[in-house]
Amino acid sequence: MIRSLSRAAALLTFALAPLVPLAAQAPTVDPRVGLKGGWLDAATAASNMRLISATPRPEGFFRAGQPGDFGTANTDLAFRGSLVFQGNFNGFQIWDMANPAAPVLKSSVVCGGGQGDVSVHGNLLFFSVEETRGRIDCGNQGAAGMVNAERFRGVRIFDITNLEKPIQVAAVQTCRGSHTHTLVPDLKDASHIYVYVSGTSMVRSPEELAGCSTRMPADDPNTSFFRIEVIEVPLARPQDAKVVNTPRVFADRSTGALNGLWAGGNHGEGTQRTARTDQCHDITAYPEIGLAAGACSGNGILLDISNPANPTRIEEVTDDNFAYWHSATFNNSGSTVLFTDEWGGGTSPRCRSTDKPTWGANAIYTRNGSELTFASHYKLPAVQTSQENCVAHNGSLVPVPGRDIKVQSWYQGGVSVFDFTDPAAPKEIAFFDRGPVSDSVLTLGGQWSTYWYNGRIYGSEIARGLDVLELTPSEHLTENELAAARLVQVAEANPQAQRRIVWPADVVVAKAYLDQLTRGSQVQATALQALRSSVTVAERQTGARRKTALETAAAQAETLARRATGKDLERLQGIATTLRAVAAK
Repeated sequence: MIRSLSRAAALLTFALAPLVPLAAQAPTVDPRVGLKGGWLDAATAASNMRLISATPRPEGFFRAGQPGDFGTANTDLAFRGSLVFQGNFNGFQIWDMANPAAPVLKSSVVCGGGQGDVSVHGNLLFFSVEETRGRIDCGNQGAAGMVNAERFRGVRIFDITNLEKPIQVAAVQTCRGSHTHTLVPDLKDASHIYVYVSGTSMVRSPEELAGCSTRMPADDPNTSFFRIEVIEVPLARPQDAKVVNTPRVFADRSTGALNGLWAGGNHGEGTQRTARTDQCHDITAYPEIGLAAGACSGNGILLDISNPANPTRIEEVTDDNFAYWHSATFNNSGSTVLFTDEWGGGTSPRCRSTDKPTWGANAIYTRNGSELTFASHYKLPAVQTSQENCVAHNGSLVPVPGRDIKVQSWYQGGVSVFDFTDPAAPKEIAFFDRGPVSDSVLTLGGQWSTYWYNGRIYGSEIARGLDVLELTPSEHLTENELAAARLVQVAEANPQAQRRIVWPADVVVAKAYLDQLTRGSQVQATALQALRSSVTVAERQTGARRKTALETAAAQAETLARRATGKDLERLQGIATTLRAVAAK
C-alpha cells in the first residue's frame, strides 16, 4: 500500500523497513529473492553492508500517488565537501551530509527538462537538459510547438556560491540536448574546463537552433547525428561558455565516413539487437592517463583526450550480447575498462530467471595501450521479478588498495558490490536490495546511481529518495581494507570524471595489502605471519625505534617480493613502499 509523502516525511527515515537477516555462511536461497514490495515500506536484504539512512524526496520532486512518475524521477549524483547534489527530471536538490544518518536539505531547484544529470566544479553546478519541455527560464509551463524561442535543451550552469539560492549563469544550447555530460579539466590550463555533451534525443529544428540537421551523412555532412559536442567554460566568466567543437568520434578512420561504427541490428542468429552508433550515452574521462571511455549506443570506444578540446577515437569494440552501451569505468591503473549494457532502457525487467546472464550486464575488458581485449561479463546474480525494472547502471570504484572493486546500481535490482581484480572472474562481495515498489504492477524505481564518496556509499533512488550506506567487514573485505579505503578523501567528485586514487602513507594501507596476501597468495603463510608480526611491532614503537622497525618490515616485504609475481608482487611492493613512506614522515 502506497503511503502519502506527508506521512512518510513524518518518519525519521524509512530505513527501519524489515531487514532480512543473513547467516554467517552464504545461504542456499538468495535473500533478495521474494522480498515484500512497497513504496517506502518494502522489505530489504543486505550482505556485508548496511543502510545508514533513507530520506524521501522533498516537495516538488514527486507526484502524490505516482511514485514511479518519470517526470520527477531522481537521477545522478555529484559531491563536494559534505554536500551531495542530486539530479532529478524536475530539477536538483542539495543535501548537507555532515550527519549521514540525518541528511539536511539545503535547497532544491525546480527546473524541469530531464534527465537532470549533475556535475560540480568549485562553485559551479552543471545540469543536463534534453526534453522539449525545458525552458530557458526554468519555468514549469513547458515550451509548446516544434519551434519555440523559449525552449532550452543543452547544459545549464548554475552559480552555487549561495547554496540556498543557486543562480543560473549560463545555458548552452545543443542540437540533441544533453542526456549526460562529462567534466574534463585541462591539465595544462586551469583557467577553463571542458564539458563533453552526450545528446541522445531527437534533433531540434534548425529554425529553433541554427546549424542543427536531422539528415543523414549521405545527405548532409553537417548532420547533428554521429558526433558529440565540446563546451568550453572560462571559469572566471562561466556566462561565456560555448560549444567549441563537434568532434566526429564515430568516423571510419580509413574512409572518413561519419557513420563508421556499428550500423544497428543484430550480430547473427541468437544475438542481441544492438542500437546504431550515432551518439554516446556516457563518456567517462580519466585525464591523468589521457583517455576517456565512451559507451556509445552500439559500441564501446576509447578516446585520446590529451588535447581535451579535440578528443579522438583510438579503439572501438562490439559485443553481440549488448543492446545499448550505456556507461564506462576504468580501474585505477587504467588497465581494465568496464562497460555496461542498458538493455530495455532502464524501465524494463531484465534480471528475471528467463533473461540471459550476459544480456543487460557488464562487459569487462583489459587494456594494453589502445587495444581492448574482452575478459568477462558480470551481471547481478540475484533473480528479480517482472515488477522490477532491472539492468546494469551507474557505479564507481571502491578505493581499496591492491584490488579493483566497484559498487554499482541495478535499478530495482538494488546495489551490488563486486571484485573484478581478476577481470576474467568478477565476484560479488556485498549487496543491498529492496522489494519492488509494487508487488502487482511494474512501477519505475530503484537505484539510479550508487557511488563511493569519502568513506560511504550514496544511492540515488528513483522513487524513494536518497540512500546512505556503508560497507561492513567480512571475509571479502577486512577492517584494514575498509579503513584504507576511508583514508581516501577528496574535495569533490563527479563519477564521469575519474581521478587517480592515491592512498596516504599510513600503516593501515600496508596491513590491507597484507590481508589480501593472507586471503590468497603464493607466498608462504609462515613468511606472511613473520611480516605481519614485524608490522605489529613497528606500530607499537615510537621515535627512532619506530622508524627502524618500519624500515625492517619494509625490507622483509622487499625480500619476499624478489620471488613473487603478479598481484603478489604488486602487493608486497605496496607494503614496502607504504612502510618506507611512513618511516620517512
